[in-house]
Amino acid sequence: MKPHFTSALSQAFGRFASKEHGKTFQNMINKTYVKMMGLDMSDFDSPESYPTLNALFTRKFRHMRKYSSDPMDMISPCDSLITECGTIHEDLALQIKGMSYSVDGVLGDGISSDSKKSVHNGAFVNFYLSPRDYHRYHAPLDMQVLHAVHIPGKLYPVNIPSLKKQVNLFIENERVVLECLSSEGKRFFLILVGALNVGEMEVSFEPRIRTNTTLTPSQYSYKELYLSKGDDFGCFRMGSTIVMLCEKEMVELGISTGHNVHFAQTIGRISL
Repeated sequence: MKPHFTSALSQAFGRFASKEHGKTFQNMINKTYVKMMGLDMSDFDSPESYPTLNALFTRKFRHMRKYSSDPMDMISPCDSLITECGTIHEDLALQIKGMSYSVDGVLGDGISSDSKKSVHNGAFVNFYLSPRDYHRYHAPLDMQVLHAVHIPGKLYPVNIPSLKKQVNLFIENERVVLECLSSEGKRFFLILVGALNVGEMEVSFEPRIRTNTTLTPSQYSYKELYLSKGDDFGCFRMGSTIVMLCEKEMVELGISTGHNVHFAQTIGRISL
């Protein structure tokens, strides 16, 4: 099976974005991108300080944002638009109003049937990161990572128009599925979904995952891998989507579809 044409386009863009184009030209590229996309750089270094466009995409804060120290508060893992959120009905969640997807399908074959069933009738949130957003992702609460599964696929755009027309977009696209437990032992998943021009999804604790490079799925298991709330564990190269699926009665969400959220913002309360 040959790679999908969206993969080839994303690889080409990735090569351009990763290249240092000389200081003068690179400054022009960076400043043009910041202006064109309307990036808020107040929390970051100046655009000319980044040697490549990818370095600008994956920029880190000058100072870490503050977030709730209450272990029962769940924070947003990223800066994003909430394209949909709510209750999973049996194994169906909303891709966009009027169009559902199977959570079993998006989790893929590398996740056990029992683990999949644990989030049936639970809660879901779709976080869309646009090209203007901060592209790093963080742990939404203190958590243990049990498994990481890389599922190769296509790289269709994940913006609102694409969500409305492309059936099973999250299932068709390449993704990395993280199976996790909260401190209370509740199961949840963070699913990093690739998109057009996302040449790489970095998972810092698992360098063996190399996205947009292979058609062969891979999976990794961990015995003692813990992340603290707020920990940076990787980044998208360009904007994309994170899908979060939570066990039934694990969290009471405090957000709604259409909300813009920021990393470190409290978005829900863990249920006892």
